[in-house]
Amino acid sequence: MLIILGLAMVLIARLSYLQIVEKKYQRLADANAVTKKIVYPSRGIIFDRKNRSILGNDILYDLVVTPAAVKNIDTSYLCEILEINKEEFIKRIGDAVKRNGRVRPSVFAGLLSAATFSRLQESMYLFQAGFELVQRPIRSYPYKAAANILGYIGEISPGMLKTDKYSDYQSGDYIGLTGLEKTYEDVLMGQRGTRYIIKDNLNRPQGALENGDFDTAAIAGKNLRLSLDIELQVLGEELMRNKIGSIVAIDPSTGGILAMVSGPVFDPNLLTGSSRTKNVSKLFVDPTEPFLNRGIQATYQPGSAMKPLTAIVALDEGLITPDFGFPCHGGYTSCKFIKCLHSEAGHAANLRAAMAHSCNSYFLHLYRMEVDDRKWGGVKKGHAKWKEYMSRFGLGHRLGIDIPGESPGIVADTTVLNKRYNGNWNSCSELYVGIGQGQVAVTPLQMANAMCLIANKGSYFLPHLVESIDLDSSDLLKKFKERHTVAKISDTAYHSVIYGMEDVIEHGTGRGAQMNGIAVCGKTGTAQNRGIVNGKAVDLKDHSVFVAFAPRDNPKIAIAVIVENAGTGATFAVPIANLMMEKYLRDTLPLSKQPIMKRMLETTTIQLSKLETSKIDSLNATTGMLTSEAILKKYFH
Repeated sequence: MLIILGLAMVLIARLSYLQIVEKKYQRLADANAVTKKIVYPSRGIIFDRKNRSILGNDILYDLVVTPAAVKNIDTSYLCEILEINKEEFIKRIGDAVKRNGRVRPSVFAGLLSAATFSRLQESMYLFQAGFELVQRPIRSYPYKAAANILGYIGEISPGMLKTDKYSDYQSGDYIGLTGLEKTYEDVLMGQRGTRYIIKDNLNRPQGALENGDFDTAAIAGKNLRLSLDIELQVLGEELMRNKIGSIVAIDPSTGGILAMVSGPVFDPNLLTGSSRTKNVSKLFVDPTEPFLNRGIQATYQPGSAMKPLTAIVALDEGLITPDFGFPCHGGYTSCKFIKCLHSEAGHAANLRAAMAHSCNSYFLHLYRMEVDDRKWGGVKKGHAKWKEYMSRFGLGHRLGIDIPGESPGIVADTTVLNKRYNGNWNSCSELYVGIGQGQVAVTPLQMANAMCLIANKGSYFLPHLVESIDLDSSDLLKKFKERHTVAKISDTAYHSVIYGMEDVIEHGTGRGAQMNGIAVCGKTGTAQNRGIVNGKAVDLKDHSVFVAFAPRDNPKIAIAVIVENAGTGATFAVPIANLMMEKYLRDTLPLSKQPIMKRMLETTTIQLSKLETSKIDSLNATTGMLTSEAILKKYFH
């Protein structure tokens, strides 16, 4: 009896220890009985300047698998619903094990179509407990516009998960990969919640653990308020149909981006839903590179659009006055003969006249005066000073816009020129930069920002898209509120540049940008375009360039337009800019502009083979793009 009593006491003591003191087996039991579910928050919504939602949230479903729990299911029927074969089924199970192990859930089939979800929902009891349907918030784009600005979200990669920056994420999470989605990921993502669900011995849900006391609520992401005008953006994308190039419009008083179009455009809804992977593949092989945001990533020689900046440097350094004239006789002959845009003489009597008639000789001479000035002590120091000016104007470096991928552009410094000319060069070697050619290349964003600089008479704000963030008290946007002053020229001197640019519109090459009752200041350009054909560098059709701001007094919009392979600035860039400015300033387009708009909509400037063009047409056909007739009807009732 003593032995039996002793054994009973040992057993009681051991059971007491296991149940009261030792927590290991309790945790193992809980792990089998309790399932932790992640509750994904709604990502923040993005609004335009008029509080219109341009990016929202919809709900789709993922089919999630826990490999260890997949037992005795109807594999053939599941494969039939998902439209996959058994080999693909086995591969996906293996991939899930590699990603998250056998006992943790992984996405088996993501972002199910409505038809697939319906069939699965009614048959899920056949596939449990190994499979379940999990809600997944996805993005929706009601205006079908601004794809390269807004960016897109996608599943976080294994490589990203290994970095400290993404330590709070886990496999299967979606994250901003491009555009505003990437820049403001921490703001938009919100905070995930958790739910603990009790299951019975057959793995059937029985309810919340402790009535939900251990659950945490998901917190939605914060909303972004943009400077973007979505109707202006849509118009710009319609005008750039079948064209390669860019439109960038900025509010000079704030630096806020009003529109940023990169042509050719595509519907951002292509990057959501079950067809996302297929559409991304199509866009990547598109020969026109629609994923390239030409507004900030493509660089072009600005051509004559550079001349106002050349004039400002000369004025700021006191090298000339507005009355300065140059004896031009139809060409520049001091270094080499360079023909003027107008062969007849008399277009360089003063700065305003030279600006209005885009006199090459005048601005070539200004560049040489700027770098050869004796106070610099040599042309190399003079060019370094000129480069410093260009940098202050926002050229040759990234401006710091709040979407990723911005190109710095090119403004050759003395190191580049020393290498190019073996250290033996002078002001004649690269005088073309004075008229926007040679060793200078800028992004459309930089060109539009330069117009803000002139419109504001010497200052600008860093270009940006986000004006405010709901319920945010951080300094995240502080740098975009600071004014950058780059030149201290008198208003009288600035008026020579500004009124000369107005003359371009009134009786020069920019007449197509005129608006009744609104003074427009602008500068056309014809950017040289060299490319490689059959292994040789050849001259291709010029790019059409136009920069402008309006109204002349108290400017509300500055704009840069580039249309590749389209000829002179007046042919396409000017009328596109005119329609954009008129729409923004007056919120409507006059009936007199209908023929111009029709020509812009129906003209193709993309130079591709028939095969390449067919690839673009097949993709556009899936987006439900409006016909030119429908677009005209929308703007001209």
